Amino acid sequence: MFILQIVIILLATKLAGQLSIRLGQPSVLGKIIVGIILGPALLGWVQDTEIVSIFSQIGVLLLMFLAGLETNLKDLNRNLKASVFVAIGGIIFPIIGGYAASQYYGLSIEESIFIGLLLSATSVSISVQTLRELGWLNSKEGSTLLGAAVLDDIIVVILIAIAMSFFVGSDVSIALLIGKKILFFILIILASKWFIPKFIQVFSKLKVTEATLSAGLIICFSFAYFAEYLGIAGIIGTFFAGIAIAQTKFKEEIEHKVEPIAYGIFVPFFFVSIGLAVSFEGIGNQVGLIIVFSVIAILSKFIGSGAGARLSGFNSRSSMGIGAGMISRGEVALILAAMGLESGLLPTEYYTAMIIVVIVTTLVTPPLLKIFFGNRD
Repeated sequence: MFILQIVIILLATKLAGQLSIRLGQPSVLGKIIVGIILGPALLGWVQDTEIVSIFSQIGVLLLMFLAGLETNLKDLNRNLKASVFVAIGGIIFPIIGGYAASQYYGLSIEESIFIGLLLSATSVSISVQTLRELGWLNSKEGSTLLGAAVLDDIIVVILIAIAMSFFVGSDVSIALLIGKKILFFILIILASKWFIPKFIQVFSKLKVTEATLSAGLIICFSFAYFAEYLGIAGIIGTFFAGIAIAQTKFKEEIEHKVEPIAYGIFVPFFFVSIGLAVSFEGIGNQVGLIIVFSVIAILSKFIGSGAGARLSGFNSRSSMGIGAGMISRGEVALILAAMGLESGLLPTEYYTAMIIVVIVTTLVTPPLLKIFFGNRD
């Protein structure tokens, strides 16, 4: 059955992506929408099975690995101040908006704070692919977006942990939590400078097929595991793995060999998996709530992150583009929603509604980026 799903997913995503381009939109938009069509919400041809989920996870890890390989480290450092402004604005506004809306709908203070934090999450994996298609990934705006997403992930994870320690009695040491984040960056800096170049150099000399490619993938997935072990999203780990390898002479070889693997099979599963999370069961009485939270989710990131970009020196159009690029909550928010449901901080009757809100933010991001950035010559 899974073999048939591979055929369906690869065929459908490529055709949907082409149709999206013909309609003047980034291909990623069509690929996400076809996931909704193929999934349980409509046709039911593809189910969110464990193996589909695994392929999807590999896809997003490789997507961010390639983004790291294409990122200029100097540009990332140069735009650090702007990234901080964008991240902070993109966290404060959604927390306020999400909390206020939750209170209006009668949720408790604890539940309202959690939903505010849920809406403050950002996943730029969709934005990365869109910017890549439009030619803006290596721009000043692209570097700022990537830096802001990393900071956003770290800050939100810490805030979520603090909230859970207060509200559900989780035995969480905040000092330990922050210490793990600091340890992660210290170790990846040291590994990038002293270990990775030598590891690839030695590995590439092995008399086996595609030794250099294997070395790159070992580093990619090791960084993902290490990041998740220390409480950071795996995509952040693979992003920095890509940056580390980009500083070596093996960058071009690894990038050119990973791309066919990623885009040929795994990344399409990631796009489709976002649509598979959609379910229209039991939302008849929550349409108004979904609309309200979707508007808040979109505007709070757009205004908050956009204002942060404007304050850091970007012009109005670039600021709006950066704000649009931070809107997608993607897989990060889906994971946080599951955590909230398990801990009781996200009421069961609101779970499906929040999932749809997350999907809406993911769907609107590609066309908005197209509007504000357009194709770069």
